[in-house]
Amino acid sequence: MLFPIKKRFELSKSFLSEYVGRQPKWGPLGYVTYKRTYARRKEDGTTEEFWETLKRVVEGCFTIQMNHCLNCRLPWDERKAMKSAQKMYELMWNFKFLPPGRGLWMMGTDYIYERGSAALNNCAFVSTEEIADNFSDPFCFLMEMSMLGVGVAFDTKGAGKVLIQEPKVSVTQVHIVEDSKEGWVNAVRTILDSYVGKVKRPLAIDYSEIRPLGTPIKKFGGIAPGPEPLKKCIETIDNVMKEYIGKKIDSRLIVDLFNIIGKCVVSGGVRRTAELALGDYQDEEYLKLKDPDINGQRMMEWGWASNNSVICDEKTDFTNLGIQTAKNGEPGYFWLENARKYGRIKDGVTWADAKAAGTNPCSEQTLESYEICNLVETFPSFHDSLEEYLNTLKYAYLYAKTVTLIPTHLERTNAIMLRNRRIGLSQSGIIENFFKIGKHEHMRWCDEGYKYLCELDKFYSSWLCIPTSIKMTSVKPSGTVSLLPGVTPGIHYAHSKYYYRTIRVDKTSELLNILEKCNYRIEDSLYGDNTKVVYFPVKEKYMERFKEDVSIWEQVENVALMQHYWADNQVSVTITFKKEEASQIPFILDTFRDRLKSISFLPLTDHKYPQAPYQEISEEEYEEYVSKITPIEKYVEENLESFNGNGTKFHDTDDMYCDSDKCYFNARSNQQEN
Repeated sequence: MLFPIKKRFELSKSFLSEYVGRQPKWGPLGYVTYKRTYARRKEDGTTEEFWETLKRVVEGCFTIQMNHCLNCRLPWDERKAMKSAQKMYELMWNFKFLPPGRGLWMMGTDYIYERGSAALNNCAFVSTEEIADNFSDPFCFLMEMSMLGVGVAFDTKGAGKVLIQEPKVSVTQVHIVEDSKEGWVNAVRTILDSYVGKVKRPLAIDYSEIRPLGTPIKKFGGIAPGPEPLKKCIETIDNVMKEYIGKKIDSRLIVDLFNIIGKCVVSGGVRRTAELALGDYQDEEYLKLKDPDINGQRMMEWGWASNNSVICDEKTDFTNLGIQTAKNGEPGYFWLENARKYGRIKDGVTWADAKAAGTNPCSEQTLESYEICNLVETFPSFHDSLEEYLNTLKYAYLYAKTVTLIPTHLERTNAIMLRNRRIGLSQSGIIENFFKIGKHEHMRWCDEGYKYLCELDKFYSSWLCIPTSIKMTSVKPSGTVSLLPGVTPGIHYAHSKYYYRTIRVDKTSELLNILEKCNYRIEDSLYGDNTKVVYFPVKEKYMERFKEDVSIWEQVENVALMQHYWADNQVSVTITFKKEEASQIPFILDTFRDRLKSISFLPLTDHKYPQAPYQEISEEEYEEYVSKITPIEKYVEENLESFNGNGTKFHDTDDMYCDSDKCYFNARSNQQEN
């Protein structure tokens, strides 16, 4: 057991009795999203209700705190802890803040205590710069983290550093793949290392021990994908590697290998992958990888598995890059030096993050290579005063900081994570709060909130006897988590007054049967990920302006303001632009290069990505669609007893890494959420 548990924290039964049998004030897609994504199956076969999920999450959080104090022989006050735990529960119930999807799914499970905190974390970054020393390590790190629900970004700095060789084949060895995440990773590691002469390639690979498709995965949760995704992965790796025998690895092969592995994880249907490639802005081959006119077939096969960005510096000429981005949203942009130099832009140059090497897939967290991060989401528009929001920040901070108390199973990651204690307190519904209290007042909340968090971090880090956090705040793209309360994701404007919100559901999920009965539009996913795409009609009631009403310049200024007053990590955003604004992208990038750390763009229309998560429709189409369906929340209410008796009814295992549609099939059309 990586984190020994001497005692478990439990909320009082009298406190919980006030929530048993009740539901919070869900957003329009809140309940179905929760039951599909975050409600774990219980021992009796039924799935959790929200009060039970929060019980597990809050008790898990305080169990970690308590055992950290017990193991380190630090003071622990049970009475104060109970009061704080109840307050945390209340704030989550009322949607003042929520853990990330990773936390809602895994916090409080024995898996975390036994195998470490990796599955509680959202995202990671790994560099290929040392690929000559450990060829397979970056690829296997991504595979293992992805299978645990952690999205991973990577760079292409290993290009040109390794010669690909014809594998030497063992005449006797048969590699038996163990039925575990580690078994899958080891199989891929063996194949990769055989192409650089580190090991001999097995005579054969035996997949017989892998449990068949559809078998429940008891501890982690979910359904086994069977051996076929791994077989296809290794077959595809062989195909692309053979083309490079006698050649040095380049950026294309690096990205291809990461993407093929990402597709393997996705193909099981019960997990999602989040990948971001960070390439050299002068690498012409890299810049063409997402050009549909040149690499359309590659994009459909596995190129979709990553968003592709470039690392910028003070010499970057954005003229041609901006023109390419205007075509289909690729590449995005990351200013590594800005991420190293600055926390909040307001606080000036500190170089506190000088060892940073990249960012996470959604680009809201600065990271060192092999570092992972955890996020928490707050909803300022659900607060009526700064004082109320500051109180929420305290408990959101406590959740995030608590996650850093448990090591992962990886020593190299622990050496960074336990030193940095990096967290990411995020906001969603930012634009809603602009309309509610005004943009200037919201920035005051951000500024005062950040100052308050700095004081909290000093106090609680001292109590826990751990380092203060290197960085604490960000804006993540959000998505399925923001669907629970029904707020706009991150810093994005609502798509339009009327739109379809698509959600992906595993083909084996019994939720599909219910959605079919309710007459929702359902399609096969076009991305080979064993999912169905369901269309939900949405009518925005409270937003005053939508994406088409806001200029590209105003959107970027909003990001710069949040980077100035709030995010010491980064602001994850996809700026939507009209056709006539496309020519402005190079000028925007040059104008804001000193005020931003990351940004990406997407054409508001004609982006050519099918099954995008947000699709504008007319009022007439909305009304016609609504007239033909039975709202699922109504169906659920009428049939709740039968659902409670069958734990498979409402559960689709893991959702999008980083809680981001951007991080799902990783086309720029998806940069909205999780």
